[in-house]
Amino acid sequence: MSRKLYVNTTINGEEIEFLCEPRQSLLEVLRDDLEMTGTKEGCNDGNCGACNVIMDGVLMNSCLVLAAEAQNRNISTIEGLATPQGLHPLQQKFLENASLQCGVCTPGFLMAAKSLLDHNPDPTEHEVRHWLAGNLCRCTGYDKIVRAVCDAADVVKETA
Repeated sequence: MSRKLYVNTTINGEEIEFLCEPRQSLLEVLRDDLEMTGTKEGCNDGNCGACNVIMDGVLMNSCLVLAAEAQNRNISTIEGLATPQGLHPLQQKFLENASLQCGVCTPGFLMAAKSLLDHNPDPTEHEVRHWLAGNLCRCTGYDKIVRAVCDAADVVKETA
C-alpha cells in the first residue's frame, strides 16, 4: 500500500488541497476526488484531448499528468471558464454555431481554444485548425467548431 501525497494547488483561482496516490493522474483526482466532472475521460492515453486543462498557461492532457505534479501549480478547468457574469465567448459561440453534440469532446475543445486565444487572440482559420488538431470529435464536423473559435476570437478582440 502506497503512502498518499499531499498536494496544494490552485484550480480555477481557488486554493485546493488534496491527497492522492503517487500513480493517480490529475484527471482521476479532478473527476473522482474533487468531483469536477466537466473534464472528460476519452482515451486515457493522451490522444483525444477530452481531458484538456491549462496548467501554468500550458495546455495539458490531464490523463498524462500525475496529480502530484499539480503541487504549487495554477490549473484552469472547464468549470472555471464561465464567470458569474455569464458564459465565456467561446462557450457562447459554441452554442450559437451548434458546435457540439454528445458533449464528451466539448470541454477539451473549449480549453484548447481558450489556450489558443490566450496565446494568440487573433488566429487565422489555419492556426485554429492546427491548435485544435489534438482534439478528436466523433459526432460533429470540425468546421462548426473552427467557426465558433474564430467567432469567439472576434468577440475577445473587441473586449480586449
